[in-house]
Amino acid sequence: MTSTPRAKKPLLGNPRFGIPAAAGAALALVGGVALWSTAGRADAAPDRAPGAHAAGFTAVAAGDIAEKCTASDSGCEHPKTAALVKEINPAFVLTMGDNQYDDARLKDFQRYYDKSWGAFKDKTRPVAGNHETYDPDGELAGYKAYFGSIAYPDGKSYYSFDQDNWHFIALDSNSLDSAQLDWLKSDLAANSKKCVAAYWHHPLFSSGEHGNDPVSRPVWKLLYDAKAELVLNGHDHHYERFAPQDPDGKADKAGLVELLGGTGGANPYKIEEVQPNSEKRLTDTFGVVKLNFTDTGFSWDLVGTDGGTKDSSPSYECH
Repeated sequence: MTSTPRAKKPLLGNPRFGIPAAAGAALALVGGVALWSTAGRADAAPDRAPGAHAAGFTAVAAGDIAEKCTASDSGCEHPKTAALVKEINPAFVLTMGDNQYDDARLKDFQRYYDKSWGAFKDKTRPVAGNHETYDPDGELAGYKAYFGSIAYPDGKSYYSFDQDNWHFIALDSNSLDSAQLDWLKSDLAANSKKCVAAYWHHPLFSSGEHGNDPVSRPVWKLLYDAKAELVLNGHDHHYERFAPQDPDGKADKAGLVELLGGTGGANPYKIEEVQPNSEKRLTDTFGVVKLNFTDTGFSWDLVGTDGGTKDSSPSYECH
């Protein structure tokens, strides 16, 4: 996989938002959240190449989202990250688990998650986190009752779907058993799309408090062998991006890019031990990842709840 820097461009100066790009920082209010143009961007990656492709479609991703609070609480973050999703208006939304805290009961989904991120439930493609397994009514009971066929389109807690030249795979890392791995092998074998992205909750590589979780190493091996491009995870409540690497954590231009986006609203975690190939880490930051996909590649921006771009990835070409 090759990567190139991306040229700067105003995040909210896009005509689709109806907000003009102006010199300096342009301010808009969305759902009570101040949104600033990228003239005031912070902690961004080096500029992307001037010839970088515009997005063929846009998705938004985040994990670790709805704590048990509402917009009436000024310290409640998930309504603010939801306001970003509304403003970006993506083709679809990816959630990387721990959608609802603490035990992910149906009544909590209805009281909290539904009042913010529920606004785009019909175009959300979720996966379950460990908190969804704590439901006293049964593992994943509230999660399944709330999302229904959206999360279980084939009667399983894992599934896949296509968008343009991309194949997306949603996995349940709470139970990466032989049945799910066999399904993944078959799904990858049947895929006809050029580019592949996969997402689940527990990251194989993380510099955060939970650290590396080997549960998904078999998944990484299957994705690596299939020449997939991108992995998205949550679980640790921080943002981190990695250079392309293989399942053993060795730098590899033909490897997978991992993006950890546990910034959806839960209390931030500390960075504990920086892992090899980690290129950027941010904590104490709430926001969403705005993913830009073309028929031949991808890039992303981390958008904070103040509307500023907190980090920008290089542009990557599909294998």
